[in-house]
Amino acid sequence: MKTKVNYFAILTFYIIAISLRYLTNKTELINGISSEFIKVLLQGIGPAIGALVAFTVFKIKPILSIKGNYKKVIVPFLLFWMFPIVLILSVEYFIKGSISYQAVFAILMYGLLEEIGWRGFLQQELKALPQFLNILIVATLWFIWHLNFDITSSNLLFFGILLLGTWGIGKVADSTQSLLAVSAFHSLNNFFPEMNQTKILILATLLIVWVTALVIKKRQMDKKNIS
Repeated sequence: MKTKVNYFAILTFYIIAISLRYLTNKTELINGISSEFIKVLLQGIGPAIGALVAFTVFKIKPILSIKGNYKKVIVPFLLFWMFPIVLILSVEYFIKGSISYQAVFAILMYGLLEEIGWRGFLQQELKALPQFLNILIVATLWFIWHLNFDITSSNLLFFGILLLGTWGIGKVADSTQSLLAVSAFHSLNNFFPEMNQTKILILATLLIVWVTALVIKKRQMDKKNIS
């Protein structure tokens, strides 16, 4: 259990994360890049770079990994990445006759790059704080990182979503310790920015399958700890 917060590591992480966000989203730095896929990744890479620098400079051992506490990496990969990819693209092909595989993969990769920072580094580094304070700080820094400071009802709603997401994705992080799992839950909001009946059904299916899998996993771990 973490007992001390390394605020210098957090400051280093956040300066890098928000600086890169500003350069990629508020300047013309990446305008010359023709690939939209690369542009999307660059817009979300700040938290990952910041976390990797903080891990290296301050000799912090990451808690989360791609595999997490699963025995094999193929399990979280199939459950949290391949399942939504196949489901979303199958529905899209059935309805539209097209497959936006690059867009779906870009959203998952974008979520992964963010989650290396928010859950992989920041939320773990703040574990010494009370849970509510941890969630509030992470959600606030996450909100500021988006560089959208308009005082509107939609922004207040967005902050509320980030608070809820910080709590929920944090639970997934604690349960699985897998970056694939947390990035999948993170990506749900980006997959479905606007809802309709079909998207609600896809979202419900994903949540039911994932939450059921997490409950089963928790029960298995509890039984293992008892025995």
